[in-house]
Amino acid sequence: MKPSKLQDHLRRCHPDKTEKDLKYFQTLKDKFQKRPTLDRMFASTSQRNDDGLRASYNISLLIAKSRKPHTIGDKLILPAVEEVLKTVLHKPVSDIIKRIPLSNNTIDRRIDEMSSDIESFLCNYMYLQTTHFSIQLDESTLSDNAALLLAYMYVRFIMNQEIDEELFFARTLITDTKGESIFHVLKDYFIEKAIPLSNIISVATDGAPAMVGRYRGFIRYLKQNVSGVLAIHCVIQRQHLVAKHLSVRLHESLHLVIDAVNRIRSNTLNTRLFAHLCEENDTFINYSFTLKYAGCRKAYV
Repeated sequence: MKPSKLQDHLRRCHPDKTEKDLKYFQTLKDKFQKRPTLDRMFASTSQRNDDGLRASYNISLLIAKSRKPHTIGDKLILPAVEEVLKTVLHKPVSDIIKRIPLSNNTIDRRIDEMSSDIESFLCNYMYLQTTHFSIQLDESTLSDNAALLLAYMYVRFIMNQEIDEELFFARTLITDTKGESIFHVLKDYFIEKAIPLSNIISVATDGAPAMVGRYRGFIRYLKQNVSGVLAIHCVIQRQHLVAKHLSVRLHESLHLVIDAVNRIRSNTLNTRLFAHLCEENDTFINYSFTLKYAGCRKAYV
């Protein structure tokens, strides 16, 4: 609009503002631009809800990494957050807590969604379909006698200038735990995800016959399909096997220590007496964290 028409409009429609200076109109403009609108109100609420959802996922990931029960979110973490907000930050608690769902079922669902997202990222974005990688396999039996096959997939691709390593999948072995059954479970999964077996360059297992058997072991069946694959024995288990052939004196000394630790930790009375003995002799031993000896734990390199 022309300046002359603007001035005429001001005199006819807003005579009370004809004597106002430029700063007054600039203030009106700023107030008009900053006025609350429906879009801004919904955008602000949506942003707060998104922040609460992101916090819920991050806390669920921390709970999964710490291997704590999923009920810890609702019973401990939320009350702790509420206490911090109320006591330290002096902020309203109810609105913030409501935006962070951490119930038992919610955390379980969040963990499943994140694991599915990792699997989808690895399989559907052409990483495993076009990249050579190593796998680590271990067969284990759960408390309900169900046989579980764990495949730790170390995918060699660069992400943020680092080599990434991910837990790939866990599958139940329906019948037996023979090498052929383990191989077919792995093969069926690779076919389902359109990943060629030829991308496997090395595989690490323990020394069980089902894994490394010469005729019916998993490695045997894998080499029939991938001729150049490199089989690696568990490093820690190899150390355990070597430890069986130590010198007699060192072997007896280690067994004496093992028997003593197991005797102390197997009985609560012995544990308390040992703690009291350490305190009386001013021995700086962290007896509360003395672990019971286990023959060999599974780990792969």
